[in-house]
Amino acid sequence: MSALSYLPVLLGIIGLYCAYLVYGIVKAAPAGSGKVVEIGNEIHLGAMVFMKAEYSRLAIFATVVLLAIWMSDLGGTTAFAFLLGALCSGAAGYIGMYTATQANVRTATAAQDEGASQALTVAFFGGSIMGLTVASMGLLGLGILYLLFGSDPHTVHVIHGFGMGASTVALFSRVGGGIFTKSADVGADLVGKLEAGIPEDDPRNPGVIADNVGDNVGDVAGMGSDIFESYCGSMIASLAIASTMGLAAIHQLADNQQTLMFMPLALASLGLLCSIAGIYAVKQFADKSPEVALRFGTIGASALFIITALILIFSMGGTFNLWMAVLAGSVGGIIIGLVTEYYTGGAPVRKLAKDGETGAATVMISGLALGMQSVALPVVTIAAIIFIASHYAGLYGVGIAAVGMLATVGITMAIDAYGPIADNAGGIAEMAEMEEQTREITDSLDELGNTTAAIGKGFAIGAAALAALALISAYIETISHGNPDFQLLLNDPIVLVGMFLGGIFPFLISALTMTAVGDAAFEMIHEIRRQFRDIPGLLEGTAKPDTARCIDIATKAALNKMILPGAIAVFAPVLIGFGLGPEALGGMLGGALITGVMMALMMANAGGAWDNAKKYVEKGNLGGKGSDVHTAVVVGDTVGDPLKDTSGPAMNILINVMAIVSLVIAPLLV
Repeated sequence: MSALSYLPVLLGIIGLYCAYLVYGIVKAAPAGSGKVVEIGNEIHLGAMVFMKAEYSRLAIFATVVLLAIWMSDLGGTTAFAFLLGALCSGAAGYIGMYTATQANVRTATAAQDEGASQALTVAFFGGSIMGLTVASMGLLGLGILYLLFGSDPHTVHVIHGFGMGASTVALFSRVGGGIFTKSADVGADLVGKLEAGIPEDDPRNPGVIADNVGDNVGDVAGMGSDIFESYCGSMIASLAIASTMGLAAIHQLADNQQTLMFMPLALASLGLLCSIAGIYAVKQFADKSPEVALRFGTIGASALFIITALILIFSMGGTFNLWMAVLAGSVGGIIIGLVTEYYTGGAPVRKLAKDGETGAATVMISGLALGMQSVALPVVTIAAIIFIASHYAGLYGVGIAAVGMLATVGITMAIDAYGPIADNAGGIAEMAEMEEQTREITDSLDELGNTTAAIGKGFAIGAAALAALALISAYIETISHGNPDFQLLLNDPIVLVGMFLGGIFPFLISALTMTAVGDAAFEMIHEIRRQFRDIPGLLEGTAKPDTARCIDIATKAALNKMILPGAIAVFAPVLIGFGLGPEALGGMLGGALITGVMMALMMANAGGAWDNAKKYVEKGNLGGKGSDVHTAVVVGDTVGDPLKDTSGPAMNILINVMAIVSLVIAPLLV
């Protein structure tokens, strides 16, 4: 084993150290005093309490799966990899959420005392910790397993367990956090804005603390685990495909099989260095324009990665064909992000807001149409990535394209996590009754954060689609390696049965998560109404709301409702695979992939457009706050919230969980 094999572990440790240094910078920023600190502590405590409760439930479920793997023919080594994957994913989400709740209050204080540039720096550095931790934990965990098992094609299947552990944690974190945040958000908006007529994040509203807690547990911890499992899944899939390739296919791409098996880890290691460079670039440009700084850092990191990846591939004995697959994935990720930005922040949003002049019904119709239309270009882009990557490098190229798209996840995750931190800072500024100038700064950061979050969601969907396809390809190769006659044919009835069964799951999981948000919001609305009615002086601002009760409602709903979707995603492949056979399972994965990606794009973009249409009106356009148009777009945003932040993101993890579970059990099916 060459010295190069130790590089992912070394860079993983270096990346975590960089995250620690950035955390020191964030902690050194003033946290403020008085009411600002009090509100920040409430948000931090609420998030920590929820994460502890969620991880306690998750530990029970993970233990059951761990024992099942251990007692099967997969053995203790795969169980160890599963445990390591779960721990790395959980740690990444927890660290990101913990630091985000430290950065939000400091962002608000920086906006008040030092201006927009310093506020952007604090918020972005808070998000950067999440990004660096996700990339570093993935490299560290997979790097360790590669050193132990990756050098031998006969033992590399052990590493698949790492992806399954990461995906299990990601599913529960994303679904549980999504249910929490949107039940609080919907309840606070409907009663506060529409019924009581008070502003968003008004301290009199009992649901606003729960809403701000939800931004962290859903959009930071949940999103971090989501990206983590796609990031790791793409590397695992590429490694698995390389381990089953024949000599002729290997020599078209590299000098030997070992080079192809290590290539995804090498590219991800390079991507981490490029992400660190991108984060530094954002800091340097923050004084000029927040939007320019974030865009330059993100696209600059991707451009640097594309150029240096060519050098890395050639130096390792790879061919130009490999680089073309990397190029397709990297450029495709940027295109998907820009298309998402257009549909959630461009002319379609202004048109959607104007439709509010004729009421909520037209807002709903236009928003759904926008979401459906927005699916076309990203899916065409994904298809182009698949075509180009497979043309130059076969199925292995699809996996490497996914690695190329996700390699700079450090900076991509940073700009995504920046959004909730900026949103929280605006909420803290409102609740602490800071100066109007402070609110203007935090609002501008929040508005930019909505755009970066929308781009992040589009990127996450594209990355999940490619990662899932690579995992499905690895599943097919693994089955074919043990059974050369294995084929997935559209005219095979059992494959068609599997495809239709697979198409059910995205709809079923969406229904379960939407219902969970609706039920929790129903209880939240009644509780907020009760407090406004029964607590004397609450609406007048002379009494304090019972925010703990609202946090408790959201917590219980999230913990109780996240189990069934998670169990379906993990156990459905097992039941289909052993019940109907590997052909049916292959068809099921294809059906779930197609419907899951389409639904994820539609829900994310429709929800993002409804959200930004509301904000467009609240800036004073079309009548501004309190107008009939405002009421109409708030209704649209209320429907869009669980679409873009609960059910939509769950699709990314659903398709990856089902694919990685199928890959793990593939040797047993043979």
